Amino acid sequence: MAIYKQLTKEQAAELFQGRIAGVDEVGRGPLVGDVVTAAVILDPARPIVGLNDSKKLSEKKREALYQEILDKALAVSVGRASPAEIDELNILHATMLAMQRAVAGLAIQPEQVVVDGNRTPDFGLPAHAVVKGDGLVAAISAASVIAKVTRDREMAELHARHPQYGFAAHKGYPTAAHFEALSLHGVLPEHRRSFRPVREWLEANS
Repeated sequence: MAIYKQLTKEQAAELFQGRIAGVDEVGRGPLVGDVVTAAVILDPARPIVGLNDSKKLSEKKREALYQEILDKALAVSVGRASPAEIDELNILHATMLAMQRAVAGLAIQPEQVVVDGNRTPDFGLPAHAVVKGDGLVAAISAASVIAKVTRDREMAELHARHPQYGFAAHKGYPTAAHFEALSLHGVLPEHRRSFRPVREWLEANS
């Protein structure tokens, strides 16, 4: 595994050619829900304009790109790890597991895997980590969009079931509003029990 830092887009395009799978994750920081990963193999013959780190895109733009990626990519796969797996393995190892699941779920096997960040799990394939890769490598940008839209939709569904927690607004992240909802309404089955604010509530109310 190689770790690439401070690449330009041009350098990244030169390094990562052929049938590459871009991989990214969303949801390491929240107190609730799955950590969601995506793997995407783009079609060089069907370029997608406007791909970028999903956090730098508006919700409307992400939704439009999400559908375009599904329509044009050679392969798209979503992987995840549950709150129970996060509690058992810790968030880092659960994220690596979710990435492995995303790549394993691709309908086409990539020649290499390129992951956003500074580490990769073992995919059984050549793999590289690219720091800030979600803004540099189109396939990683596409994966970040797929993962972000997928998880945001799941938080909207959780909000519909438990509107008192405000998940539609804070997406499960540790905000003041989420802390207040925890103190008022308690812990849901979807909460990550090993994360400190949740663990502290459980200890105080056991």
